Amino acid sequence: MKKILITGANSYIGTSFEQYMRVHYGNDYIVNTVDMIDGTWREKDFSGYDSVFHVAGIAHSDNGKISKEKEKIYYTVNTDLTIETAKKAIAEGVKQFVFMSSAIVYGESAPIGKSKVITKETPVSPANCYGDSKVRAEKGITQLNCDTFKVVILRPPMIYGKGGKGNYPILAKLANKLPIFPYVKNERSMLYIENLCEFVRLMIENEEEGIFWPQNGEYSNTSEMVKMIANLHGKRCKLIVGLGWMLKVMGKVIGIVNKAFGNLVYDQEMSRYHNDYQKYSLMESIEITEGVRR
Repeated sequence: MKKILITGANSYIGTSFEQYMRVHYGNDYIVNTVDMIDGTWREKDFSGYDSVFHVAGIAHSDNGKISKEKEKIYYTVNTDLTIETAKKAIAEGVKQFVFMSSAIVYGESAPIGKSKVITKETPVSPANCYGDSKVRAEKGITQLNCDTFKVVILRPPMIYGKGGKGNYPILAKLANKLPIFPYVKNERSMLYIENLCEFVRLMIENEEEGIFWPQNGEYSNTSEMVKMIANLHGKRCKLIVGLGWMLKVMGKVIGIVNKAFGNLVYDQEMSRYHNDYQKYSLMESIEITEGVRR
C-alpha cells in the first residue's frame, strides 16, 4: 500500500486528487495532506511516504503588468518553496516527487486565427514571471533526480471540472445566459480533473520519472463547448459566424479573449501513455462538471 503526501492543502487539484483516490482506490493507497501556508509543514515528518505530490503554488490570475512585490511572491512560492519541499522529501527518504507545472512554460496561446502546436521538441519560452517561476522550479528539482529519488514534472493544459476556476466557469456562465455566441474556429488542449487524477495515480503506481504532458483524448473548440453546455441545460445557443474580426481586436487589449478563443494544443502523440488515463471524453466530462447526465 503506497503512502502519498499532498503538499498544499485546500487546493483544487490536491483536494480533487484526495477525493478521487478515496472514492476509486480507498483500500489501495494512504493519502494525507499538509498545509504549506505557514511554516509548520517543515516540522512534518516526510519519512514513510513513497511519493510527495506537490500542488502548492500561486496560479496566474493577473492581467497586464504586475508589481515587483507580486512578482517576488511568484518566485518565492512557485520556485523556492517547490525546491525546498523537494529537498526535504529527498532528505527524509521519499522515493518520488510529483510536481504540478503548467503548459504556461511554453508561453501564451496563439492569437485568434493563428495556430500553436507544442511537441516534445518545443523549447520552453515563458511569457511572464508565472511561467518563468515554474521553469525555474522544474530546473531546481530536476537536479535532485537520481536512482533513489525520481522527479516527475507534469505540464498540463487548462484543467477544468466541477468546482474549478479559470476560464471554464466563465464560459459556462455565458452559455447559460446568452442565446447567441460568436463562432471561432480554434483548438484547445484541455484536461478534465479526473483524467488528471488518474494520470497522477499512474505516475505514482508505476514509479515514473521525467516530464509528462497529460491531456484529454480530444481537442476542444471554445464555441462548440459553450453550445454543448447550453444544450445540456436545455437552452438554445446559436453560434454566429463572422465575428472573429471583433474578437481579434478585443484580444489585443483583453487578454482573456486569446486565452479563451486562441489556439494552443499539445500534439496528441506526446500525451499517450501505456496505461489508459483518459477515462472521460470531453462530452462526458462536461456532463459531470455541469451535473447533467444525458
